[in-house]
Amino acid sequence: MQFMLLFSRQGKLRLQKWYVPLSDKEKKKITRELVQTVLARKPKMCSFLEWRDLKIVYKRYASLYFCCAIEDQDNELITLEIIHRYVELLDKYFGSVCELDIIFNFEKAYFILDEFLLGGEVQETSKKNVLKAIEQADLLQEKQQDPGPVRGKPLM
Repeated sequence: MQFMLLFSRQGKLRLQKWYVPLSDKEKKKITRELVQTVLARKPKMCSFLEWRDLKIVYKRYASLYFCCAIEDQDNELITLEIIHRYVELLDKYFGSVCELDIIFNFEKAYFILDEFLLGGEVQETSKKNVLKAIEQADLLQEKQQDPGPVRGKPLM
């Protein structure tokens, strides 16, 4: 996978993960072009399209589009399954995920993606294992943030 983009029906970018080195200018150009292309497609059209020398695989869930760019020889159906698995992970973690969950907890959405995909390749296929790793990281973060009991002046 070259990159993954999450954007709203209004074209607002909500999450982006790039697995190939590109300049910021090139990323913005690609993002703008792809968002316009995907949003212009009708709902009944195929979720795969050829774009430049890549294949674009996208799927809409509620108000968000999940869009991935893959190599020409890669399997589109596996990519569609990867998108679906990521949505399932988000859904399990947030409990019926919505666009606002991703907006206000984007660092967690990135963390879930990083636990699932590494360098554009599936790192862990088990939802259970990914969620367990996220849960452990949450516990560790809570321990680091908890200052422990606060001792004040004695009442007497």
